[in-house]
Amino acid sequence: MAEDFSFFNKDSFIIKPTKKSPLVLRMVVLMFAMACGVYICLICLKQINTHSKFISVQVIDRPCNASGIEQWEIPYVHYPKPNTFSRDECTCNPVRFFAILSMQRSGSGWFETLLNSHINVSSNGEIFSVKQRRSNVSEILKTLDTVYNLDWFSSASKNGCSAAVGFKWMLNQGVMEHHQEIVEYFNRRGVSAIFLFRRNLLRRMISVLANSYDRDAKLLNGTHKSHVHSPHEAKILAKFKPIINSTLLIPNLKQVEATTAKALEYFKSTRHTILYYEDIINNRTKLMDVQEFLRIPPEELKSRQVKIHKGSLSEQVENWDDVHKTLKGTRYESFLHADYQM
Repeated sequence: MAEDFSFFNKDSFIIKPTKKSPLVLRMVVLMFAMACGVYICLICLKQINTHSKFISVQVIDRPCNASGIEQWEIPYVHYPKPNTFSRDECTCNPVRFFAILSMQRSGSGWFETLLNSHINVSSNGEIFSVKQRRSNVSEILKTLDTVYNLDWFSSASKNGCSAAVGFKWMLNQGVMEHHQEIVEYFNRRGVSAIFLFRRNLLRRMISVLANSYDRDAKLLNGTHKSHVHSPHEAKILAKFKPIINSTLLIPNLKQVEATTAKALEYFKSTRHTILYYEDIINNRTKLMDVQEFLRIPPEELKSRQVKIHKGSLSEQVENWDDVHKTLKGTRYESFLHADYQM
């Protein structure tokens, strides 16, 4: 009996723990598996919700797919979203940004009226003639954003959908001083530059002097006009004959040439085209080239502006003999004879 009792106790000592241990372990494993399952489910649900939101946003902001746009054009095609009005009817109408870079009395005003005669072009004038807008580079960039976001309102704004939006910018209105930031902006926002110059810088000089005189004299019934729309007004303004300082004539011509060359060098990395006033007058197909450059439907462009100074230069300068003598035999001699009609 003693042996049996001893054997029973020994067996019970060994067997009891083996009966309880697997059950506890199974419960621990089961609880751990359940916790892991819940955690994994939560992660999956979170990812599904995030993915659904992403898909929803993508559907709402799906970009417009305009046909006929080549691969190289993509950086220059825009779909602006103005802050001051809704252009829902034009949401998927592609818009090109441009700036006319020129110098005073180079035909930029006339050229801009030609562009604005196109039903799909809005060129907003000489916006940086206001000094505050070009007081520093931050003001310049802020103004550019307003124009290219279509939040700039002027008489150039079209009732229909615009296909090209821009303005004219004189080289002495902050362009040269802040050219690095402006070039970076043009390249980043896909702005195309249209350079417009005059070949005959002597004619430009005469126009500058005459316009400066009229700013004070106000020959048209006490009103100064840089551009006119009738032959009568043009005839009145053309009566004034400026006196050109023959001593400073050649240095002034060289300075204008240098400014032009420097501007072209600064903006050579941008998408740009170069036009000359005389070429547009003598060959109207140049206007078709401009429309092709802006990638807009071709139209016949018209302007109501009337040219002020016509005919021979000898009739437009008070001290013509001095001017003729100064330029004779120089590389500027051709300016004395070049003529064209408008």
